[in-house]
Amino acid sequence: MSKPKRIGILTAGGDCPGLNAAIRGVGKTAISEYGMEVIGFVSGYTGLIHKEFVELNEDKLSGILTMGGTILGTSREKPFKISQTDGNINKPELIKQNYHDLGLDCLVCIGGNGTMKTAAKIGELGLNVIGIPKTIDNDVWGTDVTFGFDSAVSIATDAIDRLHTTANSHQRAMVIEVMGHDAGWIALYSGMAGGGDIILIPEIEYNVRSVCKTIEERFQEKKAYTIVVVAEGIKVPEGYTAAGYISHCIATYTQVEARETRLGYIQRGGSPTASDRILATRYGAFAVETIAKNEFGVMIALQNNSVTTIPLNEVEGKLKLLTNDHHLVVKCRNMGVSFGDDY
Repeated sequence: MSKPKRIGILTAGGDCPGLNAAIRGVGKTAISEYGMEVIGFVSGYTGLIHKEFVELNEDKLSGILTMGGTILGTSREKPFKISQTDGNINKPELIKQNYHDLGLDCLVCIGGNGTMKTAAKIGELGLNVIGIPKTIDNDVWGTDVTFGFDSAVSIATDAIDRLHTTANSHQRAMVIEVMGHDAGWIALYSGMAGGGDIILIPEIEYNVRSVCKTIEERFQEKKAYTIVVVAEGIKVPEGYTAAGYISHCIATYTQVEARETRLGYIQRGGSPTASDRILATRYGAFAVETIAKNEFGVMIALQNNSVTTIPLNEVEGKLKLLTNDHHLVVKCRNMGVSFGDDY
C-alpha cells in the first residue's frame, strides 16, 4: 500500500470570517475520507519559511466551524519580494527545503489575491500547491464569490439599517464607508440590501456636484434623509478618508447636515454567516478531492454554483471588478439609486 499523503495548510493576508471553516473543511476531509496527514503552518508564509507548524488532528479541528479569525494565525509575508531586512536569507529556497524536509505532498494556501500570486510562484518552484480564495472584498479573479464576502455584506447591511433610524430622526445625510480599495462589491451589495440612495464605488467615476445635487433634490422632494454608501477606495483629495471627504462636501455645498460612519475592521471580524461557512467548507473539501486526484497548480473556484478548478497562473495579477453594466448596478439605477455620475 502507498504511503498516505501529507499536506500542509496556511492562511495568509488579512483575516476574514470563514477561514477556520475552510481549515476544517480541508482537514476533516483529508483525515476522515482519505487518511491523509495534515499540518498547519503558523502565521501564513512566515511559518512555512521558519518551519513553524502544528499537527492538525480531528480534536484540533473540532469546534472551529463558527469561530472568526484563523486558528493558524496569518501574516502579510511576501516571500518572493526582497526587502532590506532579509539579509542573505533566500526565502523561496527555504520554502522549497522545508516542504521537502517535512515530506509534504501538497501545500494548500488560503488567501486573497496576494496569497494566490505567491502560491503560483511556489508552484513554479516545482512544488505541489492548491489555492483557496478568501477575501471580504470579493475581488479574486476566476471565482463567482469568495468566502468572507457574505459576512462582510451582512455586517455592513446591519449598520446601514441602524443608520436609517438616526438619519430619519435628525433629517441628515448619513455617509457610511465600507471596505473595498479597488473593488466596490461590498458597497454595492450592502448599499442595495440596506436601501442606500447613493452608492459610490471605485470602478465608477463620480462627481461630487452630482452627489450634492441628488441630496438637495431629495430634500426638496420632502424626503427626510439620505443614505450614502461609499467604498473606501473611491478617489478623494489627499488627507481625506472617503466618508470624510463626501461628508465635508455635503456640508460645504448643501444646506443638509451630514454625518460619517466608518465601519473599518468590524467588517472582517466575528463569526461567519451560514453561507460563508458552507462555501468555505465546500472549497476545503473540494481542495482535498483535487489533491487526491493529483491535480495541482490550481485554485478552487465557484462558477455557476459548481465548485471547480482554474490554473493559478491565470489568476495571478488579475482583479475581479465591477462594471457599469453589471446587472445589479443597472437594477439600482432603475430604482433611482445614484452612483454619482449622473450630471
